[in-house]
Parts: sequence; C-alpha cells; structure tokens
Amino acid sequence: MMKDEQLETIKKKILSEMVCPLKDSAHNLVFGKGNSDADILFIGEAPGEKEDIQGIPFVGAAGKELNKLLSKINLNLDDVYIANILKYRPPNNRDPSKEEIERHTPYLIDQIKIIHPKVICTLGNYSTKFVLGGFNSDNMKTIGGISTLHGKIIEKELGDLKFSVIPLYHPAAMLYNPRLRTELESDFINIGEFLKTHKKQDSK
Repeated sequence: MMKDEQLETIKKKILSEMVCPLKDSAHNLVFGKGNSDADILFIGEAPGEKEDIQGIPFVGAAGKELNKLLSKINLNLDDVYIANILKYRPPNNRDPSKEEIERHTPYLIDQIKIIHPKVICTLGNYSTKFVLGGFNSDNMKTIGGISTLHGKIIEKELGDLKFSVIPLYHPAAMLYNPRLRTELESDFINIGEFLKTHKKQDSK
C-alpha cells in the first residue's frame, strides 16, 4: 500500500472509530497535509479556528509565514508534511487536556511511521515539549522551553525509527513578536544546511 493510501486509512479510522468530545464541538477533522515522502515533518499543537473551518492545517497568516520561511531553503508547503498533535480543535483554542492528547497521540505516531521523515520540526513550546518528552504528556514538564531549545538538533527514536528533532518558534509568533523573525529565518537556514549534509551522506 502506498503512503498516501496508508494515511487515508488512518484518516478514515479517526472519522469512524475515534471517540473524543472534541469531535462534537469541532467543524472538521484536521488530519494533515503535504508530501507523504517528505524529509521534513512539521508538528504543531492543535488546529485553530480557520483550520477547523477548512479542515486543513496552517491556512491563513501562519501558513503564509511558514511558506516564506521554507522558500529560504528552496522548499514550499507541497514539499513538506504538516500535522498537529490534536486532530480536532479544542473550543476557544484552550490547552488540550491530558486525556485528549492520549486519544490523539496514536494517530500522530501512525503518521510519523508512515511518512518516515528525516527531520521533525516541532512548532512552538507545547509541541516541542511533547515530542522531546517521548510523545508522553507526563514527561513534558521535564523538557526545557522553546527559547532555549529552538534551532538545536536533537536525535530521537520512535521504535525502530530514528529521526532528528529541530524545535522552532511557531510562525504565528512572528506576527506578535517581529524580533522572532530573525531567529526563525536563521533556524530555517540551518535546517537547509542540515538536509544538504544528510543528502550527501545518504548518496555515499
């Protein structure tokens, strides 16, 4: 089965089998989008209002900013894959509960195993703590904040899958704090260099 078909199977499974109160309050499932063969997987926390209405992650201003950042390393949104920890929007964009995270985590892990990215870029504090905490919300309090971790390359494993995690500020943060643009642009340039190095190693 091709990767796109495998992802579609997971999507249908969420729609038909997942039991979660967020399904009742949300407009749409926001599963993920992009290239299923992507080297880079971006992981955010949860869909926002516009994402919920359209059923697509990173629409609106944050998506435009992310695309601008990707263009600096000669990529665009069609070259990467984007997903959230939560597949349904929490009401009023509140923080997700531990139970909600636990219900959604298996589907995110399925996405990661299917896509098999070289790099996972976590967007924002919550996603960073969750992924670096081993996809376990109980471990999040032991992980440092995004201000100290952004741009660092951290090697992680998920079963037999190995990948590099690079924490990033959420692109939406630039809209409220313009000084973060320089930080994000620098981190993206480093991501581009990291990918070039790995491609050279893979071709040997």
